[in-house]
Amino acid sequence: MTRRRWYYLAALLALVAAAIGAWRWRAGDRKARPQFETARIDRGRIIAKVTATGTLSAIVTVQVGSQVSGRIQALYADFNSIVKKGQLIAKIDPQLFQAAVEQARANHVAAQGNLGKSKAQALDARRQHDRSKSLAAQKFISQADLDTAESNADAAAAQVRASQGAVEQARAALHQAEVNLAYTRIVSPTNGVVISRSVDVGQTVAASLQAPTLFVIAEDLAKMQVDTSVAEADVGRLQDGMAASFSVDAYPSETFQGRVRQIRNAPQTVQNVVTYDAVIDVPNPELKLRPGMTANVTFVYAEKDDVLRLPNSGLRFRPTSEMLASSPREGTPPRTGGATPAARDGKAARGSSRPDQRSIWVLRDGKPGSVRVRTGISDGTLTEILEGALESGDQVVTDAPDASGGAPSGMAARMRRPF
Repeated sequence: MTRRRWYYLAALLALVAAAIGAWRWRAGDRKARPQFETARIDRGRIIAKVTATGTLSAIVTVQVGSQVSGRIQALYADFNSIVKKGQLIAKIDPQLFQAAVEQARANHVAAQGNLGKSKAQALDARRQHDRSKSLAAQKFISQADLDTAESNADAAAAQVRASQGAVEQARAALHQAEVNLAYTRIVSPTNGVVISRSVDVGQTVAASLQAPTLFVIAEDLAKMQVDTSVAEADVGRLQDGMAASFSVDAYPSETFQGRVRQIRNAPQTVQNVVTYDAVIDVPNPELKLRPGMTANVTFVYAEKDDVLRLPNSGLRFRPTSEMLASSPREGTPPRTGGATPAARDGKAARGSSRPDQRSIWVLRDGKPGSVRVRTGISDGTLTEILEGALESGDQVVTDAPDASGGAPSGMAARMRRPF
């Protein structure tokens, strides 16, 4: 091999060694200097709210049923009909009930006739008793005949009272038959709008076990209510009289306003989830809202302007062990006891026992540091900072690769960790 070839080979080996050295230097620099994902702290407005879903309904809804069985002869109201109190809205075929009234009236007349007969017999028995008493005083009849006459008079008087009872029974049966006949006329019990009709002409309704529902009448659709299901974790933030807003799918670009009337204490448990009914009064002057619509309700329980806001991702971040061991922190208490710095910093990162005191990590001069803060209200995305060494414009750490080779940590690490 010539000298020139040896020269080229040596130069090539030198270039390869230089490239390997540069690659290792860059890899070591990346390993020693992790990259951080951050979010900016700023000032602005925070609206704390509770969301829930509910159903619209009329404040007063009346179910109109039938107390007698029979065939529907006629209907005088339909869906969306406006009815007045006492207005005839349906009629059941009255023929059988008219026949029952006539029979009861005939029984009443017969009972009255029996009463008259009993009175006449009682009067005759009383006269016979008086006559027998006079004859017995003159010794014309025996004492046994007098006793018999007296018994007959008492029996006749008792028969009068029995006949009077029969007359009253017949009168009551007649009244019942007349009431049943009146029940064949179905009238509206209130002023309102028919929102449901469950029968048709010719259909037979049976009221033997319970009164069948023929109509559902809403008293006033200009005033409605929303029954919402509020989770037990949020119900403590609500109170009677607070304002609420909601939207419905029928008018997605329009927001309706209401006010909480009451928060009912009756819990509803579905699949181990406990909710409470918060009733909202809603004006409906234009009658846009209809019963049964689904309402997406928002309750605003706190609102602040020009406050220091921290993205919630910064509160969820958990530092790596390398960050806890090597990164400086602001306001670190002096070392006490035998705990290691990493153990003490881990406890600080998790925060204190109070739920409103947390430790977050802020990137300053390229280095992360722990800052203890006290939080306020939150809208689910941003959280108010009440106390802490933070300013608008600070960068809070939301994620970081660990020092062992760039694997993600924090929230990203937990999301990418295999199950």
